[in-house]
Amino acid sequence: MSKCPRCEKVTSNKKENKFRPFCSEKCKLIDFGTWANEENSISRPIKSEDFYED
Repeated sequence: MSKCPRCEKVTSNKKENKFRPFCSEKCKLIDFGTWANEENSISRPIKSEDFYED
């Protein structure tokens, strides 16, 4: 179990949750809207090592 990154409600990251990592479609769309309105941004340039897990 983990928390929804938008509302912090406990949610599942299993395949059955089609909105994962969010708890609902509403939280998913709110998050998408903040990115679309450029309210969120990536804080540093992406480096190639960002794509590899430790």
